[in-house]
Amino acid sequence: MKITRYKRAQRHLLFYRNYFDFRPPYQIILDATFCQAALKNKINIKEQIPKYLNDDVKLLTTVCVVNETERLGHSIYGAMLVIKQFPIHKCGHEKNPISANDCIFSLLQRKEEHYFLATQDQDLTERTRSLAYVPILFIKTNTIILEQPAVEAKDKAIESQQRFHQVDSHQFQTLKKLKKIESLDKPAHVKRKRKGPKGPNPLSCKKKKSVAPNKASSNTNVAVKQDGKKKRTRTKRIPNHIKRMFQKIESDLSLKQQSSSS
Repeated sequence: MKITRYKRAQRHLLFYRNYFDFRPPYQIILDATFCQAALKNKINIKEQIPKYLNDDVKLLTTVCVVNETERLGHSIYGAMLVIKQFPIHKCGHEKNPISANDCIFSLLQRKEEHYFLATQDQDLTERTRSLAYVPILFIKTNTIILEQPAVEAKDKAIESQQRFHQVDSHQFQTLKKLKKIESLDKPAHVKRKRKGPKGPNPLSCKKKKSVAPNKASSNTNVAVKQDGKKKRTRTKRIPNHIKRMFQKIESDLSLKQQSSSS
């Protein structure tokens, strides 16, 4: 299946789903002409239609369609065998069968049932297009095609949307009463906030440092409380080699002083 044909079918299906409330599994009514065309073009209806619509389907026919194919005899014998494979849908003409086209059209007029039509009959197709809410399937060049929604279908879709959004006089008066009760028709006084100088961003500000107390002495360690935690201050010690150097200098100076005094 070509991607463009598949996308086109999904777009048409979306139209019927949105505006006419079609939901899967889709009920598809078949007639003998569609089965004859499928047999001629070697199309497996049970496999190809669900694959083409990409959803669950119910393939149906009626007693009137089966009776008509049986009366036509040997010319559409293959189509009769194909159409008898599908479930018989109740049409109300079981006791007094009518023509296949009239039977199918009477079913399609039941808008709430959301039927699809699968046919090659031009007369039945034209009659169905006048209903504007029935998707039509047909076979062309060995492929199943979902017909584009007619202009009448698009017009009905627009009308249904307008009716949905319109409010009649009774509803309009009710809305006015509700507005008066809830005081919704009066404009609300909104206090405007005055714009003033903005403070600094608290996230970008540095934390305040607590000042440590004075050190008691340089040679002793003092424990100071800061932000609830004890911190230990340490004095720097003079290295031993420097101490020894100073001691040597002092001893030399003392020797010089003694020698000078003597």
